[in-house]
Amino acid sequence: MAAPEERPAIRVALLGCGTVGSEVARLLTEQAAELAARAGAPVELAGIAVRRPDKHPELPPELLTADAEKLVTSDDVDVVVELVGGIEPVRGWLLAALKAGKSVVTANKALLAEHSADLFEAADAAGADLYFEAAVAGAIPLLRPLRESLAGDRITRVMGIVNGTTNYILSAMDSTGAGYAETLDEASRLGYAEADPTADVDGYDAASKAAILASLAFHTRVTASDVHREGIADVTAADLAAARGLGRTVKLLAICERVTDDDGVESVSARVHPVMIPRSHQLAGVGGAFNAVYVEADAAGELMFYGQGAGGAPTASAVLGDLVAVARNRVVAGRGPRESAHAALPVRPMGQTPTRYHVSLSVADRAGVLAQVAQAFADHGVSIAAVRQSDVGDRASLVVVTHQAPDAALRSTVDEIGRLDVVHEVVSVMRVEGEDQ
Repeated sequence: MAAPEERPAIRVALLGCGTVGSEVARLLTEQAAELAARAGAPVELAGIAVRRPDKHPELPPELLTADAEKLVTSDDVDVVVELVGGIEPVRGWLLAALKAGKSVVTANKALLAEHSADLFEAADAAGADLYFEAAVAGAIPLLRPLRESLAGDRITRVMGIVNGTTNYILSAMDSTGAGYAETLDEASRLGYAEADPTADVDGYDAASKAAILASLAFHTRVTASDVHREGIADVTAADLAAARGLGRTVKLLAICERVTDDDGVESVSARVHPVMIPRSHQLAGVGGAFNAVYVEADAAGELMFYGQGAGGAPTASAVLGDLVAVARNRVVAGRGPRESAHAALPVRPMGQTPTRYHVSLSVADRAGVLAQVAQAFADHGVSIAAVRQSDVGDRASLVVVTHQAPDAALRSTVDEIGRLDVVHEVVSVMRVEGEDQ
């Protein structure tokens, strides 16, 4: 077999040279010999597309261009690495690259969550690869295990922390007792939150990742619009205190499940929202800006993936792992895994998804209140798992934790309770995962 340096080089077009892109460019240069040995051929930069080439004096000027579409369709390019983000014009660039027979490596979660079907179809038609490990959970090897290692198993659930900004905020609120607004300000000051944190704190980022995870785990096309989404802006210090009192903590989780109804019909549920989980759960101890994903499968059982979910170097590690895989396929004229959507399961609406609630109420401190509240739950077919009551001045604090029920039934119950004369206020409502200790 010929040595790697004797084979034609795999030529790479890099789109975007920001935090992650600059790390990819650096590692491609500094680790060129090792990457060539692993890939089976030299891996070289053919060009770097950036919006303003004059703003990158640290890069060789002969590699820079502002014409991304021309670069990705160049005859001198074998693989396109996309690190720009967003939907358009990136979607057009990648479709053009795939149609021209170029393999694609991308970290673009938003694009994949909305248009993966188009990209996979273009890749299949051209016999090209589409890899995207860096799109979810940064450096954590997660998508390849779901896509390849567990391909012979039946995955039933994927649940995890997939956004570092929100995990940092909730972890800090839990440890300090501070409120959401001041903790977000601190996260921004320390660089854990963007200047505009909306995509993170409102759950959009996590919802895109949930769509990708559900699609891979359940062999079904799931888009971001299929994912029920709630953010963390309404989580209060009181919610964290209540969770501590129950031996729990609060995390923003992406939860993707294979759900079977009473008639044996399967569907997929995908949701992102704050959740109270027991402190004994593996995800409860994941602090700061780290990510972790918990996978349940029939044969493999319970698996846990943990590590740095963002940042230039960690994300670049995942990108380069994909790039080496694509380069190897090019060297041996092979193909990587294709889209697996054969199950084509329906996506279950949130209202039909079984969940559990933690409901905190401020109620009148008199006899018969608990009976009225319990009757409201019973009227909607929701059973109560636990009740805690304490006096607060001339009122009482009542906490109800339910058994599992359809989310719509739980939501209707809470709405009815809020209209009871004996209830002064529905203080907070939060979903619960995991068994009570």
